[in-house]
Amino acid sequence: MRPLPQPTLDLTAKDSYTFDGARTDIPWPAQGQAALDVQGIGTFGSSGTQKPVPIASVAKVMTAYIILRDHPLKSGADGPKIKIDQAAQDQSKAGQESTVDVTAGDSISQREALESILIASANNVARLLARWDVGSEKEFVAKMNSTAKGLGMADTTYTDPSGLTNSTVSTAVDQVKLAKAAMEEPAFREVAAMMSYDDYKGVNHSNWNHLVGHNNVVGIKTGTTTSALGNLVFAAKQEVGGETRTIVGAVVRQPAGGSDNTILSGALDAADKLIRSAQGALKSATVLKKGDVVGYVDDGLGGRTPVVATKDVAAAGWSGLKVKLSFASDVVPHTAKAGTKVGTLTVGDGGAGAVKVPVALRKDLAEPGLTDKLTRLG
Repeated sequence: MRPLPQPTLDLTAKDSYTFDGARTDIPWPAQGQAALDVQGIGTFGSSGTQKPVPIASVAKVMTAYIILRDHPLKSGADGPKIKIDQAAQDQSKAGQESTVDVTAGDSISQREALESILIASANNVARLLARWDVGSEKEFVAKMNSTAKGLGMADTTYTDPSGLTNSTVSTAVDQVKLAKAAMEEPAFREVAAMMSYDDYKGVNHSNWNHLVGHNNVVGIKTGTTTSALGNLVFAAKQEVGGETRTIVGAVVRQPAGGSDNTILSGALDAADKLIRSAQGALKSATVLKKGDVVGYVDDGLGGRTPVVATKDVAAAGWSGLKVKLSFASDVVPHTAKAGTKVGTLTVGDGGAGAVKVPVALRKDLAEPGLTDKLTRLG
């Protein structure tokens, strides 16, 4: 007799779920660009024409992401010491740009270097990190662009590690893609959520992102110049259905506004409105109940054994959102007892924060009978 065919797992539940209610109304900024997502769930969408524009110091998110990707830091760890070179000292005296005072021959930890670029927005330290990583800023910029390509940031071009040059351009949608990847790094999350830090000389630096520490905002990075206007990539938390969700978004090229009518306040004000709207819109819904049949194991010979959700499948979303349901199959055996896990049901975009629920056999999976086997002869 020929070998039995390999059993397969087939999804029969609906491949999507739409939250009740009219589409959520988002207070998009009147000018510039914006994008708003919830990690692992989906996107609220975007506003403005998503064309590449200067992003100023928001570029440092990519610098920090690459440094942590290629030189991982454990939670709370300081990491290796980085020696200050003469260029970093000389650039710390530059006017008209954000820097931190450092002295050639001194050393700072990798964590302090990340604090200086994400909180104080130090251009001189961003360039120092680039040289420390690969030996030259030019080589690091090449790495920035290849990383952007790998993340699907099709409308982004980096020309420097700090973002000071107007030729470093991106879109709000692309920056959200990067931010979601960066927020998966524990050390990035820790630093981005700080309201201030003390440098190795004892000088305190406040986070330019004044939203951090209020209304569950946990990052990420500002970027302002007179030519780029106000830019902010942000992240905030919201608890829904007993789970904490991360809202990630970006506002780009925002004009003066907010409390003091500056481009920084304009970006902060636009982001604050988006954050509060997303937090208010999030809700939980039960997509499937424990024991609901979600698919079948097909033995390839006509036998079909039902597969069920092992617990209630609750998803977070907002009115009008359509979330995807997908199966990831385990290696399905020819025989197994009821309750055996045979796969995973995922609700959401599959990223960090997506709901994943094991699915299992509702009854014993039996090997095909002799008659079925005989039909496999010759």
